[in-house]
Amino acid sequence: MTSLHHVSLLERASPVVDEGVRLLWTSGWDSTFQLLRLLLKHRLVVTPYYLEDPTRPSTATELQSLQRITEALHARHPHTRDLLRPLRRFRVAELDHDADIADALRRVRRHMYIGSQYAWLPQFCIQHGIDGIELSVHVDDKVQALLSSKVEAFEQAGTYRSFRLSVRHAGTPEYTLFRHFSFPLFPIDKRAMQDEAAREGWSALMDMTWFCHRPLRGRPCGACAPCVYTIEEGLAWRVPRTRRALSFVYRTLALPLKPPLRSALATLGLRGARS
Repeated sequence: MTSLHHVSLLERASPVVDEGVRLLWTSGWDSTFQLLRLLLKHRLVVTPYYLEDPTRPSTATELQSLQRITEALHARHPHTRDLLRPLRRFRVAELDHDADIADALRRVRRHMYIGSQYAWLPQFCIQHGIDGIELSVHVDDKVQALLSSKVEAFEQAGTYRSFRLSVRHAGTPEYTLFRHFSFPLFPIDKRAMQDEAAREGWSALMDMTWFCHRPLRGRPCGACAPCVYTIEEGLAWRVPRTRRALSFVYRTLALPLKPPLRSALATLGLRGARS
């Protein structure tokens, strides 16, 4: 069984010895793909981090998926027992509010809507003194488009190419939100990940990943943001056929109304509302 180690933000615990590469791992397609690259291709020590968001109904499903993937990795690739550190879990509810981060998110959202997780992810890094933790931003991701002209390449762990915000953009809201992260998947999309996983023999492990934020009877809903992105980015087969039909109706009729609604909420001072 994998260890799902919960850490309170109040503990201020000292780092695990040799954390290796720190990776935000949600059990989703992108972060799991990066985990497999690190463990199976580069054979690096990895410490996965998971932040529990109490507003998301999928938390229990995600944690089950993390455990299932870990057990399968250990069974199929025994060397990962030594490389994969115990999952470190933290509670979003224990994070402090940061006015500068909140203001930076408001400023970014004036021209591109990004999720509320980008308020608490940088705050998590600040409270734990973490820099360079890997965030699986990829081609077709809104954040990738937002940051495409602001990143620079570097060599991570002396092994592979990754990206980070250039210090030339210090003082911008994008720098405030994303300066603590590195982006190892920045130049590739989900289909490229699928192709590489197939070539490397990882497809069965990738099929264990989870992405839906609002599962219905244990299956993807088809209408939450990750389901919509999964369909639009070329992996529609991961959403059940009946839910894909409902998703088409949702994306055609309801989704186009969300941007003007967000603008109206911003005008009323309600920008903090979740999508």
